[in-house]
Amino acid sequence: MRTYWNISQTLRMLDEWQPNCWTQVTCPTTDDEEFLFNKLEIPTYFLDDIRDKDERSRYEYDEGWTLIILRIPYVKEVRSRTPHTTIPLGIILNKGICVTVCNYETNMMIDFVSYQQKRNSGFTDSVDLVFRLFLSSAVWYLKRLKQINVLIEEAKRNLDHSIDNEDLINLSRLQDSLTYFTTSIRGNETLLAKLKFKLPVDELDADLIEDVNIEMNQARETTNIYANILDSTMETYASIINNNMAGVMKQLTSVSIILMFPTLIASIFGMNLFSGMETAVWGFPTVIVGSLLVTGVFYWWFRRKTWL
Repeated sequence: MRTYWNISQTLRMLDEWQPNCWTQVTCPTTDDEEFLFNKLEIPTYFLDDIRDKDERSRYEYDEGWTLIILRIPYVKEVRSRTPHTTIPLGIILNKGICVTVCNYETNMMIDFVSYQQKRNSGFTDSVDLVFRLFLSSAVWYLKRLKQINVLIEEAKRNLDHSIDNEDLINLSRLQDSLTYFTTSIRGNETLLAKLKFKLPVDELDADLIEDVNIEMNQARETTNIYANILDSTMETYASIINNNMAGVMKQLTSVSIILMFPTLIASIFGMNLFSGMETAVWGFPTVIVGSLLVTGVFYWWFRRKTWL
């Protein structure tokens, strides 16, 4: 699906493509690709790069085309090992041409359009659009990080009542998400530092870049904080599990030792050897009482040593 936007003065939808408009392509179809290749003549290989969900943030200049890949946050609607992840957003610039391509429909792009329409002031040029996309991605990283923090606290509350495998697995998945966020944010910061010198930046763009740097620094630091908290949380629960396991093993070992003594006494007197109590009426009760006394003594001793 592709949408044409007039970006001068106000963000307004157009019925057809015009020079200097913003062409937004989401989940490109065959018809969209033919339009991009035949009408706008963009490099064909770049769409293949955007399809690669692991493509890193980067900048490329090819025969007048400015090709940018920005990593943006994305939440998978289907059940996945890493529901919070990042995906590539392609930005294609040339004389009179401004195109964004994303193979996923994201809340960030929907919010970006809605926010710009509420501002009732479009973009000064395509460079302004690029840096505002950077700013929007940084803001949405912070939004997703808040959601991840809520999920971490929820899992911790559940684990405080009982340690469950599902909650530990959820924490592990969130740990993976934070790793993706950290890598993508760092890549976006590096890309931004390069674009400051590659694109024609005016005074207004410089102020906007400063805002983007502030938001990205905050997003990176917040991600690192949550990652450190999650690491320490996982280590704490791992220690608790090991401690509980050690306690169970200690109790089982103590019970085995206590039960060993009556078994030993019964084995000795059960041998086919002369013990002097074969014909005694009090022989069997004596063995039973002796076994109980020995068991009781060792049970009291183990309790005193807190081994049981």
